[in-house]
Amino acid sequence: MKLTRKLAIMGMFSAIAFVLSCLGNLLPIRFAGFLNYDPKDVMIVIAGFALGPLATIAISLVVSLVEMLFISSTGIIGFLMNVISSVCFALIPALLYKKNRCFKSAIIGLIIGCAVTTLMMLLWNYFVTPFYMEIPREAIAQMLLPVFLPFNLLKTGANAIIVVLIYKPISRALKHLSILE
Repeated sequence: MKLTRKLAIMGMFSAIAFVLSCLGNLLPIRFAGFLNYDPKDVMIVIAGFALGPLATIAISLVVSLVEMLFISSTGIIGFLMNVISSVCFALIPALLYKKNRCFKSAIIGLIIGCAVTTLMMLLWNYFVTPFYMEIPREAIAQMLLPVFLPFNLLKTGANAIIVVLIYKPISRALKHLSILE
């Protein structure tokens, strides 16, 4: 695939991921009052399946940057947390799927991505969240298991299920429209 074409397709996936992130912010559902479901990682995984692992990193960076500039109130810390979360979730499935393009690889990658993202976000929330929430680390430590663990498992699990349900129809449509080869 030509570089210009690939960049244009990555831009399309980035725009859709950003719109999904905006929609996630509009949902009235908040977990523990401040955590909200963000479906952008669905599109980042689909882009990774279609375009490869490097696309997941690039799209995660671009979408998180645009989020920071236009819809987030958490600044650079939110940007960092978004990039870490998205890359942890989307990169592993993209890597496994690139190696072996089959349903089983995608499922295994998504399961590992859910686990790695959840563990990494527990770690990063423990170290970083006290700075931007301006609360003691001990308070965050008490929130890890009852708040951050279920939130991240639910978020990544929901995103993984959505990817499984919509990847093939989207892939077929993009191939039919000659957007993907």
